[in-house]
Amino acid sequence: MDILAAQVGGALKAHGLLLATAESCTGGGVAQAITAIAGSSAWFERGFITYSNLSKQQMLGVAEATLIAHGAVSEAVVRAMVAGALEQSGAQVGLAVSGIAGPDGGTPDKPVGTVWFAWGIEHGATFARVHQLQGNRAEVRAQAVHIALQGVLELLQQTASAA
Repeated sequence: MDILAAQVGGALKAHGLLLATAESCTGGGVAQAITAIAGSSAWFERGFITYSNLSKQQMLGVAEATLIAHGAVSEAVVRAMVAGALEQSGAQVGLAVSGIAGPDGGTPDKPVGTVWFAWGIEHGATFARVHQLQGNRAEVRAQAVHIALQGVLELLQQTASAA
């Protein structure tokens, strides 16, 4: 994870961008992976751990109606989380993750291991996707951190090729 987090840092630094994270099911795991890298203050602005629906509303401005209509583990919510993280921080790149790490909490529509991700760049596009992860709670969370970090690299690569 350290290598991937360092790659994310190098890419952000090369572009002169700061990252903000908005995490639910990972409980700050993405921010922890990032801040384990010496010098990360040069490219990491802040992290929001918004585990409850109320915290998503209060800290990130996710609309209660969106949470009611789609549930916390949804594309609409992670997109709103990214927008809120960018709006509430000085960062130009945001990522959000919300999922069901288990062992409980799954439903037929959203089984344990369902994790939604979104990545966005200020004044640019936001991308979202869902993954159905396998394993126990710790494994689902670790995989989610990896996917979240990998997504930042993909976003920066897409932004660079579009420029």
